[in-house]
Amino acid sequence: MDNSLSSDESYDLGYQPSPSSMDQSAVETSTMSSDSFLCRRTYSDVSAFSESAVGDGSYSGDASPSCWPNVKSNLSNQAVLSRLGMKKRMNLTDDKLEDLEAMDSELELMKERFAKLLLGEDMSGSGKGVCTAVTISNTITNLYATVFGANLRLEPLNPEKKAMWKREMDCLLSVCDYIVELTPVSQTLPNGTCVEMMTSRPRSDIYINLPALQKLDAMLIEVLDSFQDTEFWYAEQGSISSKSTSSAAASGSFRRISVQRSEDKWWVPVPCVPPGGLSEKSRKHLRHKRDSCNQIHKAAMAINSSILSEMEIPESYMASLPKSGKACLGDSIYRYMSTSEKLSPEHLLDCLHIASEHEALELADRVESSMYTWRRKACMSNSKSSWVMVKDLMSETDRNDKNHVLAERAETLLFSLKQRYPELSQTSLDTCKIQYNKDVGQAVLESYSRVLESFAYNIVAWIEDVIHVDRSMRNQDQ
Repeated sequence: MDNSLSSDESYDLGYQPSPSSMDQSAVETSTMSSDSFLCRRTYSDVSAFSESAVGDGSYSGDASPSCWPNVKSNLSNQAVLSRLGMKKRMNLTDDKLEDLEAMDSELELMKERFAKLLLGEDMSGSGKGVCTAVTISNTITNLYATVFGANLRLEPLNPEKKAMWKREMDCLLSVCDYIVELTPVSQTLPNGTCVEMMTSRPRSDIYINLPALQKLDAMLIEVLDSFQDTEFWYAEQGSISSKSTSSAAASGSFRRISVQRSEDKWWVPVPCVPPGGLSEKSRKHLRHKRDSCNQIHKAAMAINSSILSEMEIPESYMASLPKSGKACLGDSIYRYMSTSEKLSPEHLLDCLHIASEHEALELADRVESSMYTWRRKACMSNSKSSWVMVKDLMSETDRNDKNHVLAERAETLLFSLKQRYPELSQTSLDTCKIQYNKDVGQAVLESYSRVLESFAYNIVAWIEDVIHVDRSMRNQDQ
């Protein structure tokens, strides 16, 4: 009776049972038909959409249990309804189909991102990929390069790129919602008893820094959006935009200005201003946005420096340090730092005659290496010797210890160097920390603050370019 009922339901839904399932006397020895195999695969999410499983082939296996027809018919119903749903989608309007195709492409992109996170960027799947923290850091960096890498002008961001940045950053930052710490709280029960319970809250560094970074992100996007219908425009190097209607003489004078500025960055579009320069309102707007982006740059840089300072120093970096801080700095710098009663870092930097940012970065690496070399020596006199506790141990060491004094002077010199060259690249220690970091929360905050720092710096540079061309044009008119 039950078997006949199952067969009727199957026929109502267009299900064609195999001959073996109709023959009750041959159930014990019959092989499972292709439809039966399809029913088993409908337990998975993918198999319900599989058309290739429907055919005339057979699956050889053991005898089916007595309850198999009911399970088979129910699962077949799901498969048939899924196929009907797919056919219904094909009858939608073209606009809805385009929306669905866009959603499918976004879904495929998110699948790719998720797969790379799980594989640690090791596409072979052999488990040789990097840790999750490094993968997320690289993903945020690459996303920034994809969205903002080709944007070299003061103009609103492309709506598609803006949506892509917001959508994918929301996805990457969502991991911070699950990074929590347990804190004790007091709670009074209905009977008046006061008990202490553990409750979870966002980790303190994420709770403080992540909302600030998101605010800085929104402010930078607003700065770009504010440059609509501007009085200036852009032309590629060696040409003048079609928007220019100035005379040949004015065009020639503009070329003399732009060539001098673009020698080191020939790929950057050249800003153009009308004859006589910009209006006072436009110049005031540029100065205001430049000052705002300068403050954003400083805030992002401060957050990035704070996160980097909290990261653990890798053992590989400590093992690579020389035995002597003097070997890192050289005789002349070491002599000045060790013999002077009071260090004047600005005077020392002036005497070094640093000619380029590359030399400044090389000096920063040497000073930082010497600083940790002297800190290590200062800590060796203590009973504790773990490099992870170097920062804590420095507060316990003798303030009159020579190594401690030299380490403090090296730190002061490094701070002055970074203040003089705010656009300085990351030092070897910073790069090493990012490479070996395993804290996912720190990886998100560091990479997010780093790309915002770069973004703000670029906007300031673009504004300075326009101000430079405007000033030069007004000086020529005078």
